[in-house]
Order: sequence, then C-alpha cells, then structure tokens
Amino acid sequence: MEAWRSTFRDGVAPQLSTPGLKALAKALKEDDERLLQGATTSPPPLACVQDWPVEAACPIAFAHWQGDGTEFVGPTEEMFAKTCFETDQLLGEPAAVRFFLNWADNTPREEMRSELLAEVTRILTIRRIGEDAQTEAEPNLTRGTKQKERTRG
Repeated sequence: MEAWRSTFRDGVAPQLSTPGLKALAKALKEDDERLLQGATTSPPPLACVQDWPVEAACPIAFAHWQGDGTEFVGPTEEMFAKTCFETDQLLGEPAAVRFFLNWADNTPREEMRSELLAEVTRILTIRRIGEDAQTEAEPNLTRGTKQKERTRG
C-alpha cells in the first residue's frame, strides 16, 4: 500500500469527524474550487489574518472548516496542526503526515480527487457499518439490562 494511503487511513482519517469527511467527499466529488493543493488555507495562516474567514483549504483543513465549523484562519490552522501532530503520534513517526500532505499537494488534481474520494468513501462506509452494528446491538443491551433489573426487584 502506498505511504500516503496508509497515512490517511491510519493517521489522518481517525482525526477527522464524520461531518468533516462528508464535506470533504462532497468537495472532492464536485471539484470544489475551495479545495486547495499546495497550501493549508487561503488566506495563509499568518498572525495578521488569524481572524479572517477561510476562503479555501487543503483536504485536512477543509474537513475542519466545512465539517466542524472552524470559520476563521486561526482556528482552522490550529485544528490542522493538531491533526498533523496526532497523526504523527498515532503512526509513531515524526512528520509521518508528510506522506499524505506531499501526495495531496503534488499529485495532479484529477488523480488526487479520485483517489482521495475513494479513501474518504471507504472510511465513511466503515463508520456507517460500525454505527449500524452498534445501533442493532443497543436494543439487545437495553433489553438485557431491563431483564436483569426485573429479576432483582
């Protein structure tokens, strides 16, 4: 498996919310011009524009901006940096996130969109299956708890 793909699956994706991944999937599918390559945000994350609204963002920052509501450059950059740090921690390698970031920045846009959309869709499907399984198990857990309470009383 390519390094970018395993980095996304095992490091980046666990840091992104389901609404963030859904927003990213939509942007990838529709070739949203606000999805950047080669930069974290537009305007760039400089101290003088921390309170300016985000106009465009890289895939990670886009997920936080459009999915989690980080409207401004400062908070979006903070979430991006936190995601990168946590990715490195999860993968146990300093700067491991670079495999994904370099791929996302340097891959031709059409290829990047297609391949990343497939990965995001995969992660969303796995999460949905997990949620469905949990929902199916909950009535059984509740029923079992109520039966125990009745036998105690």
